[in-house]
Amino acid sequence: MCGHCCEGTGGIVLAARDRQRLAAHLGLAEAAMTERYAEAVGGKIRLRCGADGFCVFYSQGRGCTVHPGRPDICRAWPFFRGNLVDRSSWEMIQDDCPGVCAPAGHAEFRRQGLAYVRALGVDEADEGAPGALLNLPD
Repeated sequence: MCGHCCEGTGGIVLAARDRQRLAAHLGLAEAAMTERYAEAVGGKIRLRCGADGFCVFYSQGRGCTVHPGRPDICRAWPFFRGNLVDRSSWEMIQDDCPGVCAPAGHAEFRRQGLAYVRALGVDEADEGAPGALLNLPD
């Protein structure tokens, strides 16, 4: 609920299944959800940000207001490819992500992250996927 990962423009590209899940969660047709809460940039559809610079669905003090319907990229955080393969990236996110347990170490973070993302079933071929995670060796 800290919102560090919810701040900043352009980071949440919506894959097809994200758009479907989010629209269903909101009780909207996919086209209506996209028109109201997303924008097309560079041929991709991404979530809009509010005037405060946070994701349109983030609320200070409440966190993600669409948590059950959130996109895969949000579900996967902090288990992104860079954080899993690069110890330096993992060390940098510790300052902004209270969900990272630094004492457990990078090897344990990687082990848990790969298991989580594989269980999530992220489709790497889909636009907006957290990035080639399922093919990483254990």
